[in-house]
Amino acid sequence: MGGNNNFPHILTASSTLLGLCFVVLTSMHVTNSREASLIDEFTAGAIIMFMASSILSYLSMRSSREATPKYEKVADVVFLTGLISLFVTTMLIAFNVIN
Repeated sequence: MGGNNNFPHILTASSTLLGLCFVVLTSMHVTNSREASLIDEFTAGAIIMFMASSILSYLSMRSSREATPKYEKVADVVFLTGLISLFVTTMLIAFNVIN
Protein backbone atom coordinates (compact mmCIF):
# COMPACT_ATOMS: atom_id res chain seq x y z
CA MET A 1 0.00 0.00 0.00
CA GLY A 2 3.02 2.23 0.38
CA GLY A 3 2.53 4.83 -2.33
CA ASN A 4 -1.12 4.35 -3.23
CA ASN A 5 -2.54 6.96 -0.84
CA ASN A 6 -5.97 5.34 -0.67
CA PHE A 7 -6.88 7.07 2.59
CA PRO A 8 -8.61 10.10 0.99
CA HIS A 9 -10.85 7.75 -1.00
CA ILE A 10 -11.59 5.59 2.03
CA LEU A 11 -12.35 8.68 4.13
CA THR A 12 -14.74 10.09 1.52
CA ALA A 13 -16.57 6.82 0.88
CA SER A 14 -16.80 5.77 4.51
CA SER A 15 -18.11 9.13 5.67
CA THR A 16 -20.74 9.09 2.90
CA LEU A 17 -21.84 5.56 3.79
CA LEU A 18 -21.80 6.50 7.48
CA GLY A 19 -24.34 9.22 6.71
CA LEU A 20 -26.45 6.77 4.72
CA CYS A 21 -26.46 4.32 7.63
CA PHE A 22 -27.60 7.08 9.99
CA VAL A 23 -30.48 7.88 7.61
CA VAL A 24 -31.52 4.20 7.51
CA LEU A 25 -31.29 3.85 11.29
CA THR A 26 -33.23 7.07 11.88
CA SER A 27 -35.94 6.15 9.38
CA MET A 28 -36.43 2.80 11.13
CA HIS A 29 -36.97 4.57 14.43
CA VAL A 30 -39.23 7.27 12.98
CA THR A 31 -41.53 4.67 11.42
CA ASN A 32 -41.58 2.67 14.68
CA SER A 33 -40.96 -0.49 12.73
CA ARG A 34 -40.93 -3.36 15.23
CA GLU A 35 -39.57 -5.83 12.67
CA ALA A 36 -36.50 -3.70 12.14
CA SER A 37 -34.52 -5.16 15.04
CA LEU A 38 -32.09 -7.08 12.82
CA ILE A 39 -31.85 -4.16 10.41
CA ASP A 40 -30.97 -1.91 13.35
CA GLU A 41 -28.29 -4.31 14.54
CA PHE A 42 -26.67 -4.77 11.12
CA THR A 43 -26.85 -1.04 10.42
CA ALA A 44 -25.33 -0.23 13.80
CA GLY A 45 -22.49 -2.63 13.01
CA ALA A 46 -21.94 -0.90 9.66
CA ILE A 47 -21.96 2.49 11.42
CA ILE A 48 -19.22 1.31 13.76
CA MET A 49 -17.16 -0.01 10.84
CA PHE A 50 -17.53 3.14 8.72
CA MET A 51 -16.78 5.40 11.69
CA ALA A 52 -13.67 3.36 12.51
CA SER A 53 -12.48 3.46 8.90
CA SER A 54 -13.08 7.23 8.78
CA ILE A 55 -11.01 7.73 11.92
CA LEU A 56 -8.25 5.42 10.71
CA SER A 57 -8.16 7.18 7.33
CA TYR A 58 -7.88 10.53 9.05
CA LEU A 59 -5.10 9.22 11.28
CA SER A 60 -3.38 7.90 8.17
CA MET A 61 -3.35 11.40 6.68
CA ARG A 62 -2.09 12.97 9.90
CA SER A 63 0.52 10.36 10.87
CA SER A 64 4.18 10.00 10.05
CA ARG A 65 5.29 8.31 6.85
CA GLU A 66 6.14 5.12 8.71
CA ALA A 67 2.73 4.80 10.41
CA THR A 68 0.61 5.77 7.38
CA PRO A 69 0.62 2.35 5.64
CA LYS A 70 -0.43 0.62 8.88
CA TYR A 71 -3.42 2.91 9.43
CA GLU A 72 -4.31 2.76 5.74
CA LYS A 73 -4.29 -1.05 5.64
CA VAL A 74 -6.48 -1.36 8.75
CA ALA A 75 -8.85 1.36 7.45
CA ASP A 76 -9.13 -0.54 4.18
CA VAL A 77 -10.03 -3.83 5.89
CA VAL A 78 -12.50 -2.18 8.28
CA PHE A 79 -14.13 -0.30 5.38
CA LEU A 80 -14.52 -3.50 3.39
CA THR A 81 -16.06 -5.22 6.43
CA GLY A 82 -18.60 -2.39 6.79
CA LEU A 83 -19.37 -2.56 3.09
CA ILE A 84 -20.01 -6.30 3.32
CA SER A 85 -22.22 -5.77 6.37
CA LEU A 86 -24.27 -3.19 4.48
CA PHE A 87 -24.51 -5.52 1.47
CA VAL A 88 -25.68 -8.46 3.60
CA THR A 89 -28.33 -6.27 5.23
CA THR A 90 -29.57 -5.12 1.83
CA MET A 91 -29.73 -8.66 0.48
CA LEU A 92 -31.61 -9.90 3.54
CA ILE A 93 -34.17 -7.15 3.06
CA ALA A 94 -34.37 -7.73 -0.72
CA PHE A 95 -35.02 -11.44 -0.32
CA ASN A 96 -37.54 -10.85 2.49
CA VAL A 97 -35.46 -12.61 5.10
CA ILE A 98 -35.88 -9.47 7.19
CA ASN A 99 -39.27 -7.74 6.95
